[in-house]
Amino acid sequence: MKNGGIDLNGTEMYYVSFGKGKKNLVVLPGLSDGLATVKGKAFILSKPYKKFLKDYTVYMFSRKNKMPDGYSIKDMAEDQARAMKLIGIEKTCVLGVSQCGMISQYIAINHPETVEKLILTVTAPYANDIVRNAVSGWIKMAEMGDHKSLMIDTAKKTYSQGYLKKNMKFMPLLAKFTKPKSYERFLKNANAILGFDARSELHKIKCPTLIIAGDDDNTVGNDAPNELHAAITGSETFIYKGLGHGAYDEGKDFYDRVLEFCNSNY
Repeated sequence: MKNGGIDLNGTEMYYVSFGKGKKNLVVLPGLSDGLATVKGKAFILSKPYKKFLKDYTVYMFSRKNKMPDGYSIKDMAEDQARAMKLIGIEKTCVLGVSQCGMISQYIAINHPETVEKLILTVTAPYANDIVRNAVSGWIKMAEMGDHKSLMIDTAKKTYSQGYLKKNMKFMPLLAKFTKPKSYERFLKNANAILGFDARSELHKIKCPTLIIAGDDDNTVGNDAPNELHAAITGSETFIYKGLGHGAYDEGKDFYDRVLEFCNSNY
């Protein structure tokens, strides 16, 4: 296992890696990366990927530490593609979750030579009204420093009712221990989402693509996976019944499904 960092023009991008396989899987986390990076978390983050570790080397990246004003999703994709090449990742499967599903779309659009297969999870092709309402609310909470409300609202827009009944009581405690010193990274990540729209370029994605979603997503909406599927030629979809934006957490076979797709022959 490795906890590493890459220099990108004077600022660092943290990453972790685990496994010793010859094939690569790059995993890009969602907006929560704006609150806490992957730094030093290789052991914890490796646990869901046990079945990958024989055949794959799995990499997880944070966004770079210092982000300029107006930093866009497309800019993030360019930095991510450059970081992968700097550590020798020439060809890889890419798993992008939520915001990083957006970033992954642009990596596949502008760097097709790098992306062998693409898994877009609980994400959208543009900042639709549901996305804008959710993210704008979180921006206001962050600007006010109301971390408890931010955590509770995020949970409500992410998880199923069954999950919330079991875990909502822990949210105030979680909020207490996860409040960042500054919301600057979170706000720059969140504002980038509001300016995202890849619809006019999705036809450029030619690699095998799997779109995974829940049928009750209160963060990106239920039309988003269908819009992605319609725009990306040859893409496949899988929709979890009764789950929402947290399908990657709650879907019991999620990682098995990702591994099966990565191993499939096209």
